[in-house]
Amino acid sequence: MTSTSARIVAGLAAFATAVVVSACSKGEDHNAHATSTATGAEQVAAHSAEDVMFAQMMIPHHEQALQLSKLVPDRSTNPAVVKLAVTIADEQQPEINAMKALLLQWDVDPHTMPDHGGMPMQGMVDDATMAKLQRLKGAEFDTLWLQSMIGHHQGAIEMANTEIAKGQSADMITMAKNIVRAQQAEIDQMKQVLGG
Repeated sequence: MTSTSARIVAGLAAFATAVVVSACSKGEDHNAHATSTATGAEQVAAHSAEDVMFAQMMIPHHEQALQLSKLVPDRSTNPAVVKLAVTIADEQQPEINAMKALLLQWDVDPHTMPDHGGMPMQGMVDDATMAKLQRLKGAEFDTLWLQSMIGHHQGAIEMANTEIAKGQSADMITMAKNIVRAQQAEIDQMKQVLGG
């Protein structure tokens, strides 16, 4: 148990390190705080198939947002678009890392695609649009990029709202709420840039 705990703790520094260690410890000395740590451990460990599917679908969804963000510096001169791309990348890479860490904690391979019964990942940008974005520059690029990213964010919000309603993992639900809040704010910004 201790070597497994050590591996978990090493891989999940951001996720309840002390809780995992103390929950896995079987010493009698921990009775004084056993109730609080056990409750915390259950919240970290408790998860459902919905939580797993959300993470497995949101990871590639976020990865495409990173790909979209990387297109901006060479193709846009609009400071608002450039700033949005940086913000999106700065938010979503840590979320990818956190979701992968949770999947590992649940003994799920983060690189395995889920069996989601044919349910599509909402908002994903199709290959033709991705190819077109790579060819465009300037105002034309900005317009298509903003339109694509708005749809992409709307899809992420739909997925996150499903996780909030049906998920079990406290960590994953908190992340889903953060996704809804951050991406809705960015949608509002992108619509303003498009409207301007």
